[in-house]
Amino acid sequence: MIVRSRPVLVTLTALVLALSAGCGRFGGDDPPAVPQDAPPAATGADPATEPTEAAPAAASLDACALVTKADAEKLTGTPLEDAVPVRETCSYTGPVTGPTAQVEIYVGDGAKKMLDIDRELGHEFWPLPGVGDEAYAEDGAVFVQKGGQWVAVRLVLLNDPKESRKPLEAVAGTVASRM
Repeated sequence: MIVRSRPVLVTLTALVLALSAGCGRFGGDDPPAVPQDAPPAATGADPATEPTEAAPAAASLDACALVTKADAEKLTGTPLEDAVPVRETCSYTGPVTGPTAQVEIYVGDGAKKMLDIDRELGHEFWPLPGVGDEAYAEDGAVFVQKGGQWVAVRLVLLNDPKESRKPLEAVAGTVASRM
């Protein structure tokens, strides 16, 4: 039998409230509005890091629009759950009943970092000529750069990765055409 004492509950409640207050917003309140004509300092923007016309912000690219559910299902060869977008990423997963399948799309600096890490790990890459400004493939992933923006598409299937090479390369071309 668990015995709860009032002082312990009060202490735990106070701790939770203190932690939630110290960690930022707790709940769904919107941040205060910033006037449209506010200077960059008021918006938190740094003019030195603002995107230029040559390199649009990653946020301007919708990862789920770059690879649609239909594209992802064609790539995996199986039905997938609806997209789960999170910031500059999008994921499609197979149903819990199987088979194992997942397509992940990353936009921006994270996509480039994935390519850099895989290179450091010694993964084998091959170029994809004519796709975007620069594109590479490896078993289970493609990386496309166009207009200064990077996109990575990762595929998780329980098959021989060589079977997915051509479909992944086709997705790279689709991504480049939508960037």
